[in-house]
Amino acid sequence: MIEIGRLPNARAAQALVDYLKGQQVDCRITPAEQGVIISVDRQEDVDTATREFHAFIQNPFATKYRQASWDNGSTGTQMDYGAPSLQLFSQFITGAGPLTLMVMLACISVYVGLHFGFTESVYTALSYFGATSSVNYAEAWRVFTPSLLHFSALHIIFNLLWWWYLGGKIENRIGLRPLLLLLIVAGTLPNVVQDWVAGPNFGGLSGVVYGLVGYVWVLGNRRPETGVGLPNAYIGFMLLWLVLGFVDLLGPSMANGAHVAGLVIGLIQGWFDSQRRQIN
Repeated sequence: MIEIGRLPNARAAQALVDYLKGQQVDCRITPAEQGVIISVDRQEDVDTATREFHAFIQNPFATKYRQASWDNGSTGTQMDYGAPSLQLFSQFITGAGPLTLMVMLACISVYVGLHFGFTESVYTALSYFGATSSVNYAEAWRVFTPSLLHFSALHIIFNLLWWWYLGGKIENRIGLRPLLLLLIVAGTLPNVVQDWVAGPNFGGLSGVVYGLVGYVWVLGNRRPETGVGLPNAYIGFMLLWLVLGFVDLLGPSMANGAHVAGLVIGLIQGWFDSQRRQIN
């Protein structure tokens, strides 16, 4: 079975399963520690099921799901979706693990400090070697901490959404250790590359995000049973975004060196992990 997502409410999950059944996609519901897991048996159904899963999250009350319960399942599945706000919060929490949430909190805290009263002190403390003062290699944290710096609302929202989506997948379905290794390696080496390519004035979690993209791309294709695959459309979007960064069509300067280095790191770790008999 290949996991496509999790929902906090079993009745709501059944409505989605009934709808997918009408699309000739066979799904299963498995109880989890929090909510339920929705899985498919066939690799060729993953893209369709994943796309419909995200559409369902956006509008679980759509008429087509209610109708599907009448046509393909039990009419009882139309009831008890739970409070929408509670469902959204539960989906957010269950979609991530402790490390995923802690990194999000750290980035948000740094962003607040950087933009609301402590700009100079935060940037001075966390920026890469030589960005604001003479180089002091004893301050070893500066290899990683630029990954926590974000300079606009769009910058942090884009990165944290991908971190939550991909990091949460890895942490929940494979384990904390692969995600922690990706965070450390893709949160440091791409910063070194970016400094070498364009200097020390940069920041953001995007090197790590591209590491996650590379990781789930390889693992999803080589080990689909892990359930961390990413739809081809998402991969295409991220690769297009990477290319656009080199042609300066996205406004502010992009950390292209960090993006490419992060992607390569993710591909390498994904390949190594896909060779292991057991991933945890």
